[in-house]
Amino acid sequence: MTEHPIAVWHRLVEERNPRGLDALLDANAVFLSPVVHTPQRGRKLVAMYLAAAFQVLCNPTFRYVREIVGSTDAMLEFETEIEGVSVNGVDIIKWNEAGQIVEFKVMLRPLKAINLIHQHMAAMLQANQ
Repeated sequence: MTEHPIAVWHRLVEERNPRGLDALLDANAVFLSPVVHTPQRGRKLVAMYLAAAFQVLCNPTFRYVREIVGSTDAMLEFETEIEGVSVNGVDIIKWNEAGQIVEFKVMLRPLKAINLIHQHMAAMLQANQ
């Protein structure tokens, strides 16, 4: 039996290891960002955004606090702290029959956290280009 995509996701987050993203993402995966208007399409681009998010969000304070998991999608609520700012967010993840993520949507609050994440993500993505 193949490992459940949410179990794989949790392992990658816990290890702070983006190397497993290529196998977890469908070739046509879509990333919906809280700060970028246009959906980011394709495995390579989605992996780049998620890898940057690992570096920005996944510090020692990061933790998932609630999970709702269905047969093809899940909602994972998280909390973290960055530069003294409390960040609360939701990952909404949809996968296909092969267990690969086809859509990953992130929602954040409060506005101060969104602005801070935007600043850090933009710097991280620029550095990786």
